[in-house]
Amino acid sequence: MLYQAYLMHDDFLGPFRAFAAGSRLALLDGPLGERLPMARQLAALMELLSRYRLTHTRPGFDIKPVRIGNRDVPVEERVALSLPFGNLLHFKKDLDQAQPKVLVVAPLSGHFSTLLKGTVETLLEDHDVYITDWANARDVPQASGRFGVDDYIGYIIRFLEEIGPHGHVLAVCQPCVQTLAAVAVMSEENDPATPRSMTLMAGPVDPRESPTTVNELAIKKSLEWFQSSVISTVPARYEGRGRRVYPGFVQLAAFMGMNIERHRTAHQHLYEHLAANRTDEAAKIKEFYDEYFAVLDLTEEFYIETIDRVFQKAELASGSFTYRGRKIDPGKIRRTALLTVEGGRDDICGMGQTAAAHDLCSSLRPHLKRHHLQANAGHYGVFNGKRWQREVYPVVRSFILALE
Repeated sequence: MLYQAYLMHDDFLGPFRAFAAGSRLALLDGPLGERLPMARQLAALMELLSRYRLTHTRPGFDIKPVRIGNRDVPVEERVALSLPFGNLLHFKKDLDQAQPKVLVVAPLSGHFSTLLKGTVETLLEDHDVYITDWANARDVPQASGRFGVDDYIGYIIRFLEEIGPHGHVLAVCQPCVQTLAAVAVMSEENDPATPRSMTLMAGPVDPRESPTTVNELAIKKSLEWFQSSVISTVPARYEGRGRRVYPGFVQLAAFMGMNIERHRTAHQHLYEHLAANRTDEAAKIKEFYDEYFAVLDLTEEFYIETIDRVFQKAELASGSFTYRGRKIDPGKIRRTALLTVEGGRDDICGMGQTAAAHDLCSSLRPHLKRHHLQANAGHYGVFNGKRWQREVYPVVRSFILALE
């Protein structure tokens, strides 16, 4: 019922969005706009109304040529490996010299991997970059089976094996837990594709440390409440019809509710920029929200297992985490260097939650461990934006280079 109600609401608003879009064009380009003294302000309002929607299709990465040395190098986006619940994307560059191979593990938390476009663009200057490109669960037929936390770990291992030996892995936010588990499994098995380094950025390795509102919400309710309140069935119009999912629009509503004033202010600024014809400033805000309002659904099993195993039980930090029935021991990691990164103003993943990985990786020698606290960065600023580019990325780049 939840999904059907959302679709009915979205379908109902469709004609109004179309009317607003057409009115905006008439106000800006038609004779009506010439006769109205407030035409640009009205056009700005119409544009805001026309943008009142979510999308459920992954935007393009649209990576521009990267400046390397004295030339611009084109980037070709390729699917290196295709699996039902996600692809391994490779951003291939035509270079003579080899660069360190890095797998970026994107979060599966209601947004597409393109949310990390800025992360990828920066990494491409010095690295051969791959990324996990997770599928929208509502588009995956039920015949493809389930996809839970163990399956997520299995995908990370499979992707690292596809990349091959001597690679590096960088996980952002939620998958820091699964990435640490995957590297522990590969280390114990002496897998040749075990990465040389592992960078964990703003992830809940131990959510009991400095709990945030997100952590408190995850433990406040029972699993039965989550299953009955936020899980819904994919409607018949989609390939994944009948699959039980945690809808992306529910996740987005939760995130926006945490910072509603910030989003309201951003849209007020967008209106002001549009009304004043400040197109460059308006474009930056629109680009962010085009990405932010592109949502995907998570399978029920992945979402519920994440709430249960990662947040409520903190299995990895407490030593009870298992993968396919076998206990995970991060102490088996002996050769994969560890870098953890946290933001001092992170209101999603509190300080200490990611750094907890250092205690878990007890067999790593001190020179293979490093922690970086970006004191002036919020959650998003750890891996995107100017602070990521100017302050965090140089630390990541130097760390990876030292292992080459």
